[in-house]
Amino acid sequence: MYLRVKVFPKSKKESFEKRGDDEFLISVKEPAQKNLANKKVLEILSQNLKIPLKNIRIINGHHSRTKLISIRGK
Repeated sequence: MYLRVKVFPKSKKESFEKRGDDEFLISVKEPAQKNLANKKVLEILSQNLKIPLKNIRIINGHHSRTKLISIRGK
């Protein structure tokens, strides 16, 4: 299963918003440096979708706000 995620790093508060079946908007407090924001995005997805963190990975968009996420086992 693939998800499209738009990330807003360095936000004042964290948020998770579902826009469609496979589209999400996620705001994180961490800056987009040293992979901090990407790690937090994966943690937020894991918590909200109730999927183990090891089953979620970024396929495309490591250096972009728009990311393609792969979820194994769905």
